[in-house]
Amino acid sequence: MSENRLNSYHIMWLFVMFDLPTVTKKDKHISAKFRTELEKDGFVMHQFSVYIRYCGSLESAHVHIKRVKSLTPSRGMVSILTITDKQYSNIINIWGEIKVKKEPQPMQLEFF
Repeated sequence: MSENRLNSYHIMWLFVMFDLPTVTKKDKHISAKFRTELEKDGFVMHQFSVYIRYCGSLESAHVHIKRVKSLTPSRGMVSILTITDKQYSNIINIWGEIKVKKEPQPMQLEFF
């Protein structure tokens, strides 16, 4: 049996969680660019400020961690979490109903 064989303990998942300032127009541009660059690197949005990426090995994960570090804006906070595929398999996702904000009904006018 080969030690390099992929298994759920060698396959990695990267979570990039961030809180970037979006006060000014420039801040918003930098934040949007960071998200775009994450997507170009193979990350997908899990939640609004949480992106995830599958990596076939720890070595591959290190390449992407280095890339995220190079993309990180100078302001704000970025956290990177690495977990094994085995750990990821225990994730519990709960999707509830998403309520859509209803537009107010116009008041009906009465004529006497």
